[in-house]
Amino acid sequence: MADSTDIVAQPAIPAISPRMLDELRAMLGDDGVIIEEAERRTYESDGLASYRALPGVVVLPTSTEQVRDVVRLCARAGVPFVPRGSGTGLSGGALPTPGCVLIALSRMRQILAVDLSNQRVIVQPGVINLQVTQRVAPSGYYYAPDPSSQQVCSIGGNIAENSGGAHCLKYGFTVNHVLGMRVVLANGEVADLGGYAVDLPGYDLPGVFVGSEGTLGIATEIILRIVRKPEAVLTALAAFPHTDAAGQAVSDIIAGGILPAAIEIMDRLSIEAAEAAVHAGYPKGAGAVLLVELDGVQAEVNEQSAQVEALCRAAGATEWRLAHTDEERALMWKGRKSAFAAAGRISPNYIVQDGVIPRTALPAVLREITALEERYGLRVANVFHAGDGNLHPLVLYDERDEGAFERAEELAGEILRTCVASGGSITGEHGVGMDKRGYMPVMFSEADMATHQLLRCALDPARLANPEKVYPTPRLCGETPGVYRPHPLETAGIAERF
Repeated sequence: MADSTDIVAQPAIPAISPRMLDELRAMLGDDGVIIEEAERRTYESDGLASYRALPGVVVLPTSTEQVRDVVRLCARAGVPFVPRGSGTGLSGGALPTPGCVLIALSRMRQILAVDLSNQRVIVQPGVINLQVTQRVAPSGYYYAPDPSSQQVCSIGGNIAENSGGAHCLKYGFTVNHVLGMRVVLANGEVADLGGYAVDLPGYDLPGVFVGSEGTLGIATEIILRIVRKPEAVLTALAAFPHTDAAGQAVSDIIAGGILPAAIEIMDRLSIEAAEAAVHAGYPKGAGAVLLVELDGVQAEVNEQSAQVEALCRAAGATEWRLAHTDEERALMWKGRKSAFAAAGRISPNYIVQDGVIPRTALPAVLREITALEERYGLRVANVFHAGDGNLHPLVLYDERDEGAFERAEELAGEILRTCVASGGSITGEHGVGMDKRGYMPVMFSEADMATHQLLRCALDPARLANPEKVYPTPRLCGETPGVYRPHPLETAGIAERF
């Protein structure tokens, strides 16, 4: 297990030679190559700041051709490379391999084409998520995937992690909105995957690439699907005495045949943090709040609003509140989208976890999380993409307390085991990266992971593209499997229900 200062020791890699640095400068110019240690420190971690490592050099390409040339140079020298977008990832996916070439894509931020007739936008990977919507909004369109970090996260990073967001319940994840990509593979070859059409014949190669966390190459030009703004949007907040009641309301809404654009739960601790940070005006004393957003034609939204309110009140809602203006709607969402950062208001340190469970398992899983809090002597604030069962527990701790970081990591890991034991997954949208690779054997057998590796080894036999991520290491298309420990929920037979 890594400590909060540096990652564990990595296998030795070839040093970046002075000749290689000269070649990089010739490709990118002096301002496109960062070698000073103090400047490289800027790139030593992503949003999972408890893991840090120093890249050997940082390069800043501006085009597919420059990315291609850098990757070809790495392939010839046998030096690993790590792609990086905005660095907002929360699983250590952009963590440098010590001594690597870190390819920062932040200068590749052009929107290359806007085709409203076909509802397509072509972008470079450094384009910020929200900028896509801002570009097409005046014409009545928007880009649906909306991670909480959408004001700063990049499309390239969204592709690496298959990011979702609050509206993924109805509109899907990044993979549902990426139709094609130009990618640079690990040997420097440039390939085009997918295209303008919605469903091309043959294998779904964009679907393979999206979510591969930089281990199959680097996307440099991306064809995105944009969608029309709905006629009407209604955002409502329901307050509940506890999360069980809010979870029951979610199940009842979905079972009633209503598909909200978004449906989110925040528990008491996350409400407290959000109020301290952004003063969203959430009801005082609520044990949980449910944010529901409905969209579509006006008549349908009006009818569904009445149905959702009735279901929430039947589940025990103590308050029902509608946003009557764009400003009120934005404030409701501001509290939810600020929840991760706001946790700093109630704890000096915290770990953001990410797992998935069946919606109906929410009460049992929350009870298990409460038991884990008591066992480890730590608090957990819970935020959920409730409609698709995506949990974001925030494990709160104080690194000044001896052993607190280790206990927090262990508790976070037990939450992942709980998710899998309940019929879920170790990640919904944050990816595996460095943080969760040790938990892959909880979900997959050794034969499963060896099969996964066949694809990676076919495209990157030298394992130069973002090495040491996703799978337990070292892996050369086979490795001794990790130790699997059955979770109490499994032995109790709960997992079989789902």
